[in-house]
Amino acid sequence: MQARRASRELALILFSQLEKNMDKYQDCDFEKIVLKSVRTLISSSQEELNLATSGLYEIAQIIDEYENNHPDNLKRPIEANNIPVQIPLTCDMSGRIKTILSVCDKALNALEIAELSTLSQKTDVRDYINKIALTFKDKKQDIDNIIKELAFGWDIDRLFKIDKDILRISIIELVFMKDAPHKVVIDEALELAKKYSTDDSPSFINGILAKVVERYV
Repeated sequence: MQARRASRELALILFSQLEKNMDKYQDCDFEKIVLKSVRTLISSSQEELNLATSGLYEIAQIIDEYENNHPDNLKRPIEANNIPVQIPLTCDMSGRIKTILSVCDKALNALEIAELSTLSQKTDVRDYINKIALTFKDKKQDIDNIIKELAFGWDIDRLFKIDKDILRISIIELVFMKDAPHKVVIDEALELAKKYSTDDSPSFINGILAKVVERYV
């Protein structure tokens, strides 16, 4: 994961924790909120992973018992090793296979969060997050006015908060910071939308950001 991409994702985590009154925050508060949020994510991810992994042990036990009690193995000598047998794809076994896939997803998520945690300690990542947060603190009304103007037919207060925060971060980078290529900012905003929001969010966000580039950049 690139440092700048990690900065955007961590900024999104930060924005999810911010209250409406931005004036209450000091510069050092942003770093503390990010660190606390990442620790919470790691703890939650570990708990989910441990819970899901227990399902794998159950599946392994079921397979062993099925093999031991299969007629082909029951008629073999006691001292002989079991021979492999076919496992019927019953609804129960199919459901357990889905559990394995879920465990794999949780494992990947845990690895990503661990990587985010490591990157959050890097100076360049922290500096970029703070730059985004401070710009939002200073320009919040201007940023939200851009969203209101370009999200024609949408009430900004009724937008999904995650979508609104992705737009805010992207507008900060595109309009106010201007130190990253437009395509990179938009592409990574869409990746965040795919990861954290609804199926319709990427196309909605892409449409708004395209207008931002056309009118403000």
